[in-house]
Amino acid sequence: MYTFSLTILPPLIILFYFILSDRFREPKAMIIKTFFLGIAITIPAGYLNTFILDTFGNGTALREAFLSGFVGGGPVEEILKFLILYYFILREKEFNEPMDGIVYGVTASLGFATLENIDYVFHTNWGGVITAEDVAFYRSFSAIPLHGLCGVIMGFNFGKYVFTSNQKYLYFSILVPILIHGSYNFIVGYNFILALVIIIITLIFSIKFHSNLKKLQKDKKNENEKKKI
Repeated sequence: MYTFSLTILPPLIILFYFILSDRFREPKAMIIKTFFLGIAITIPAGYLNTFILDTFGNGTALREAFLSGFVGGGPVEEILKFLILYYFILREKEFNEPMDGIVYGVTASLGFATLENIDYVFHTNWGGVITAEDVAFYRSFSAIPLHGLCGVIMGFNFGKYVFTSNQKYLYFSILVPILIHGSYNFIVGYNFILALVIIIITLIFSIKFHSNLKKLQKDKKNENEKKKI
């Protein structure tokens, strides 16, 4: 029970923080829908990541790290999360202010992270090198926050794109999370501390972006902004 709680509580705690910190709360139905879309994309992500590693891997640690960072892993997972925002969330009437980009970006990311975490903890054979409990513990302050923070970065830039029509934010919303996630995946197997540094840097920017939008919310009477795209 302890291991299961350690597996599912970290993503849910992060998720509820962003949901509850939103001055204009999103409908529960939309949050649930987005969360389960995040869960659903773990299926194509799993197949694509496995295909990439099986097709292009040669068993060397460096090549595997590169593939999981910058060919599979980072690009595959962040692109799939982006597609949820672009094809399922963008046209919803509930998506009506920039902060919503962060809320839905984090929700999709942590839906993905929750099921991925369950798979890593309970369905992956670590050969006795590490216990399931230890996997859950280490991922609770590494991979799980990484997914959530990438959701913040993606959602912030996606929201800026939608409500300013500035094309650069669309590129930032997909490329920056790929770079962050890919760099983490590439480094984590070699230097866990350095991987945590990536998370801390991402956290600093995420706090700045989230705080910026929270300040803007204080001056609003309602959340209905006109989309520019």
